[in-house]
Amino acid sequence: MTAIEQTEAARPRGTRLPRRARRNQLLGAAQEVFVAQGYHSAAMDDIAERAGVSKPVLYQHFPGKLELYLALLDQHCESLLQAVRTALASTTDNKLRVEATMDAYFAYVEDEGGAFRLVFESDLTNEPAVRERVDRVSLQCAEAISDVIAGDTGLSKEESMLLAVGLGGVSQVVARYWLSSRSAIPRDTAVQLLTSLAWRGIAGFPLHGVEQT
Repeated sequence: MTAIEQTEAARPRGTRLPRRARRNQLLGAAQEVFVAQGYHSAAMDDIAERAGVSKPVLYQHFPGKLELYLALLDQHCESLLQAVRTALASTTDNKLRVEATMDAYFAYVEDEGGAFRLVFESDLTNEPAVRERVDRVSLQCAEAISDVIAGDTGLSKEESMLLAVGLGGVSQVVARYWLSSRSAIPRDTAVQLLTSLAWRGIAGFPLHGVEQT
């Protein structure tokens, strides 16, 4: 059950939940409010009401709005990183790896909870703690991609990282454009198009230790 689903299930006031379940429920309510209103317009009162709890209950779990936002951001940055790592590990066929990684970004932005907006479109990027988390997950995703590129091509760490940053950046920017433009292109077709573009570039680097014919 997702955090938002737990919010829906636990919304009536007076429901007692285990601490972990309550925390997840509050995070689900906060996600709904932050995605809909942005950080600056959201209020702890709104989040407590959305969760169906009193404000003191909310403050028992999170001392302030920023701490709540950062907890939510940590959760969804980790989700993105794990999705990229899972995609990279899903096959040893490099073209399919590119496709799976592209699709991981598309799936992430398409999730109905809209969590990607907290990571890629936050109105709080001037807050150092937020900026640090967003930069870190982008770097970690690129490092995961870079490890595969370096291992397969023999390119240096710096060269592989440059390519990886490009692939990750293109993936999330195009995925966000595809979603925001309400494109008539189905997701799988969009992923295939982007994969073809990326593969034509990355396939130009020969496999390390493989004799080319």
